[in-house]
Formats: sequence, structure tokens, C-alpha cells
Amino acid sequence: MRFVFTPPGDDTAGLLTLPWSEPLEDWRDERLVEIRQRGISRHVVRFAAEGGGLYALKALHENLARREYRLLRFLAELSVPAVDVVGIVVDRGRDTDAILVTRFLDYSTSYRAIFSNPRGGQPTDRLLDALVELLVRLHLSGFFWGDCSLSNTLFRFDAGTLEAYLVDAETSEQHPALSDGQRNWDIEIAVERVAGELLDLQAGDLLPSEVDPFEIADELPRRYRLLWEELTREEILRPDEQRYRIAERLRRLNDLGFDVDEVELVSTNDGNLVRLRTRVAESGHHGRQLLLLTGLDVEENQARRLLNDITSFRAYLEQKQGRPVSEIVAANRWLDEVYDPVMTAIPADMRDRLPPAEIFHEILEHRWYLSEEAGRDVGTTAAARSYFDTVLPSVPRAFDTVNAGPGKVTGPDRGAAAREPRRGSRS
Repeated sequence: MRFVFTPPGDDTAGLLTLPWSEPLEDWRDERLVEIRQRGISRHVVRFAAEGGGLYALKALHENLARREYRLLRFLAELSVPAVDVVGIVVDRGRDTDAILVTRFLDYSTSYRAIFSNPRGGQPTDRLLDALVELLVRLHLSGFFWGDCSLSNTLFRFDAGTLEAYLVDAETSEQHPALSDGQRNWDIEIAVERVAGELLDLQAGDLLPSEVDPFEIADELPRRYRLLWEELTREEILRPDEQRYRIAERLRRLNDLGFDVDEVELVSTNDGNLVRLRTRVAESGHHGRQLLLLTGLDVEENQARRLLNDITSFRAYLEQKQGRPVSEIVAANRWLDEVYDPVMTAIPADMRDRLPPAEIFHEILEHRWYLSEEAGRDVGTTAAARSYFDTVLPSVPRAFDTVNAGPGKVTGPDRGAAAREPRRGSRS
């Protein structure tokens, strides 16, 4: 038996004592965890809690396991949203599949769970936008998915929107770049898969009667082409307008969560041809800005919302003090006087419902509604108390888990879930 794990592996050393020599479906171990609403898989998939973390174990042919391991590591190098691969276990015995080990995605949820507990209105638009953005990111990286679907995706809430993460790369291919034919084929597969999954939800009475599965699925190519066009199109600009027009285009790309690695200007008879090379590897303009200011490592839309609150707090300080306040001073005072007190006040038994930054975002939304009703600003502290009393208790955990052995586990990793986003460098 051989273990091929990505270093460093200190936190996964305990996994080595699992019963690897037995078929995965026959395992009996107190560390095994059952995930509710986990979705459908063509392979045997089990979940194990070890060392404060939760891991997904998938049995499949060794060639496929090695291939998926390599592709997931490639996506990690590009920072494309995907599950974090830990390693593979091979040579487990005659006629026994290899096992691919991935780290469970904290605060994630499945599309079925989202439809079962809809928050913030009908989720089809948000799910579709998240899936399209993930597919575009993959294609810009030269990555052909081959099985794009809602089932092969996990979702995280990000300031009211959703971010999609690739889960299954079993049928994927890595290329220097994709042809139009490869991209179109991937889109066709996605349309077929999504339509089927929505029909399945409809059969289970999880889809509102006014939602047509085929209309939703047919919307996917249109949204894909709009985003692809914005990221890759070339345009002719006059010399006297190119500076502000390029700056405007860069801002739009930043707002979409993409960076530009290179701007190329080519002189033509009609003006300057502008080509932009989009950098997929370091998306998240607002996330990096917030990280530099505060050390908070959060999702992109959460970062945008928190930066807006810092800007508002800075204006309040300047008005109160009657003098300018630097951005870094305002950010540090905002952490000490606004953000940290709210995080400390989250009830201990509800800390694993949502990521801390998402809770803060929802408190800001709640504050706006309360202030509208009161006709005055109720303040963040009062809004937080009201949110903890009336809203947060009704939020389901991202994935409820039940230990297969004695006792209960009420979240994928209660210790990790309770911690706020790390302050410091990104991993």
C-alpha cells in the first residue's frame, strides 16, 4: 500500500490509521461521518473527521485517482476555486480501487441544500451566475471540465451571492488553451446536466412552480458568453480616449473579480487595438485590499462590503474629529471598535452557521432594514443583538453531519468553523 500525500502532512497523519486495506464501503470507524444532503455521486464516497478537520474519501480506479490528484493540484496553483486535494492511497490490494482524499470545504453547501432552505429569494440566478463564473475561470486556465454540473460543485455564501467550487475533476483535461469547440462542448454538457438536475428538484417539489428547468438551463450559455466577452474581447480606441477607457475596463474587470496581467496596444489605421490578458491566478481585488488593510482573509464580495463599512466609519471619524483620518488608522479603529466586538458577541452555539464575515455582512443588511423602519440609524451594536435573536437561529448549518459511531457531530469542524478568517498572509 502506498500513500501519496501533498506536503506538509502533519495535520493529516492520523488518517494513516484508517482501515485502508478494506473496501471503502465496508469501513467501520468512529471517525466516519455521514453528511446530510451531500448530493449524488457515481463513486463510493465517505467522510472522516480527523485532527479537527473533515476529509472526503472517494474510491475510484488508480489511473483516474492519480489524474484527478494532479489536476486538482494544478487548479490550486492557479487559485481557481476547487476542493483542496490532500493525496491518494494506491496499491490497496487486488481488485481494490484507489482512494482520493480531499479536504472538506468549510462553510460549503450543495445546490440541493440551497433549494431546501432558500435564503434571500429564489436561488436559481445566483447558482447559475456562480456556476458560469467558475466555468469561465476554468476555461481561461486552459481547463476543460467535461462534467460541469450543480452536483459536481459546492457553494459558499459570499455577501448574499454564491461562489462556486469545483468538486469533481475526474473527466477533466488540462491544455495550454482551449479552442472554441472545446469551450462550446463544455457548455453543452453543462446545459444538459443542469436541466436534468433541476428536473430532479422539480420532481421532489423543491423547485417553485414558476421555474422552468429548461429555461434556466438554456440561460447558462448566454450568461457565459457575456462574461467571456467582457474578459477577452479586443477593441479599437482613439489615442485621446484610450487612457480613461482602459481604466474603465480594468475597473469593470476588478468588479467581476478578475485581474489583468498585461495590456497590449497595437497601432492600426483605425486607432489602437487593445488586448487584455486576464490573470485568473490572483482574482479578488477587494479581498487583497482588505487583507492588506486589516489582515482579514475573506471572500471577494464580503471584502467589498467590509471595505464600504470601513469607508463609512472613516467618514464618521473625520466628521467627529474635524480632521482627516488616514485609511490605515480608520481600518484599525474599525477592527477594534466595530468588527471585533461584533465577532465576540456571536453566540457560541451559532458560530458555525456562517463564516464570520458573512455574519457581519448580514448584520449590516439587518441594520439597514431596522434603520428604515425606525427612521434613524439604529447602530451596529443594536442591529447585531437583534440579528442574533431573530435571524441567525433560523440559519441552517452549511452541512449537518451525524457521526457514524457513538455520539453526535453538529458541524463539519466546529473548532475551525468558530474561528474568524485568519489575519495574515494567504495560504
